[in-house]
Amino acid sequence: MSGHILVPKPVNEPVWSYAPGSPERSELKSELAAQAGRTVEVPVVVGGKRLTTGKTKPMVMPHRHADELGVYHQAGTDDLDAAIAAAVEAQRGWGAMRWEDRAAVFLRAAELLAGPWRQKLNAATMLNQSKTAHQAEIDSACELIDFFRYNVAFAERLYQDQPISSSTTWNRMEYRPLEGFVYAVTPFNFTSIAGNLPTAPALMGNVVLWKPSSSAILSSWTILELLEAAGLPPGVINFVPGDAATVTEAALSSPDFAGMHFTGSTDVFHGLWKTAGERIASYKTYPRLVGETGGKDFIVAHPSADPQALATAILRGGYEYQGQKCSAASRVYVPQSVWKQLRKDLLHDIASIPMGDVADFRNFMGAVIAGHAYKKIKAYIDHARTSPDAEILVGGECDDREGWFIRPTLIEAKDPKYTTMCEEIFGPVVTLFVYPDRKWHETLALVDETSPYALTGAVFANDRTAVREAMDALRFAAGNFYVNDKPTGAVVGRQPFGGARASGTNDKAGSILNLVRWVSARTIKENLTPETAWRYPHMAAE
Repeated sequence: MSGHILVPKPVNEPVWSYAPGSPERSELKSELAAQAGRTVEVPVVVGGKRLTTGKTKPMVMPHRHADELGVYHQAGTDDLDAAIAAAVEAQRGWGAMRWEDRAAVFLRAAELLAGPWRQKLNAATMLNQSKTAHQAEIDSACELIDFFRYNVAFAERLYQDQPISSSTTWNRMEYRPLEGFVYAVTPFNFTSIAGNLPTAPALMGNVVLWKPSSSAILSSWTILELLEAAGLPPGVINFVPGDAATVTEAALSSPDFAGMHFTGSTDVFHGLWKTAGERIASYKTYPRLVGETGGKDFIVAHPSADPQALATAILRGGYEYQGQKCSAASRVYVPQSVWKQLRKDLLHDIASIPMGDVADFRNFMGAVIAGHAYKKIKAYIDHARTSPDAEILVGGECDDREGWFIRPTLIEAKDPKYTTMCEEIFGPVVTLFVYPDRKWHETLALVDETSPYALTGAVFANDRTAVREAMDALRFAAGNFYVNDKPTGAVVGRQPFGGARASGTNDKAGSILNLVRWVSARTIKENLTPETAWRYPHMAAE
């Protein structure tokens, strides 16, 4: 047995530039061409075994939806039952393994991803999810590498947290995995989240049933292959793409269901929570439900705000990755004096945003993820065209002939409670409300009460008093709050991410708080000098 284990100190992975002439640009372009030129058949993986169920669906490029990247097999009821059984069986060895051996798998995965696997996963993300080179790099490379490295360091800190002992009593805390399996439901919009949701619980000794998004199968499959290459034992993470209702029913009907790590819509999470609550008596333990859901993220500007900084935050915060970030700025409150200064240049810059095939590195935007998303977003834009309470200032053009393309759109709302100021759209649509400079405090109250969500938000002001007023008034309106910065781009270890209200359980991915949710602590007291008499001193005769 060895002594206390020190893990490598984590450092955030540097972001590569992909500038013209750089070696990474040539490597990524080569990998994009290679992946676009072949088709992949993605299986279900149960206990390390590849299963081809015969029930397949295509994987497509959102920006060229006629081009298939391949197909993926969907898990059926029998496959899911087998996956749960394989997970429960695998936990015997995985949960009992020394934690540093588990950690070594994910540290190895980080190094593989930082090196030979980097462009493989970046290219899969770009093609299947229509991300630009920069958006893929900060997501599928840097952030996922950071999750792997920092989670190991957070685990080390957690295991070190021990109670006080004395010369006669030795107290200690054992951080056990949950008793059963964790159901990981991952989204399309961040490959890093798809990698973190199953692996954070697994690091702590848990076993996982992983249902990836049907719109991000290729990158999710690549992550699983990466983990296997890093030494992940069979059965620890079981990969079960398929119909959401079928997979969820199997997971939530099992008595071994011990937890859920979820990122997705608020309505879906509500439904999952309700189902788990209705079945609570059937589970061996109370399941841990961890979810990051929707957002209606805001930027509020004070009259002292820097117009150029505000404009950049609106453009990048609202339109990077087609506005398909949980944290994307989608409602903006600007004082009249600042709006007069930034209006012309902002509209010009939005109108000039290049968009198209992400393999063309000159583009800032790609396509939205799928046809159903395209129709939903377009409906909001169409409504704004005819509403007396709104005006489309720029953008609004939609074209789904080749890809699901929607031009970056800025709407000015005449009514601060107009639909697109309140409802989550998840697309390249930002709605702006211009308020009188004198109504700063009223506007802060408006920001707080307009949306049921509380994920991210930002204030722009050079007046420090105004910054403090915004921070206090909006204390519960955002789990991640930014001062003079866009409300996107949280970095692991620096800005732990998550929100409350209708935005989730705020368990802060990218921090030790998330890992706490995946352990079940046992307190052990060892009496080094056991008592041998049962009478207490006060019982003696006078």
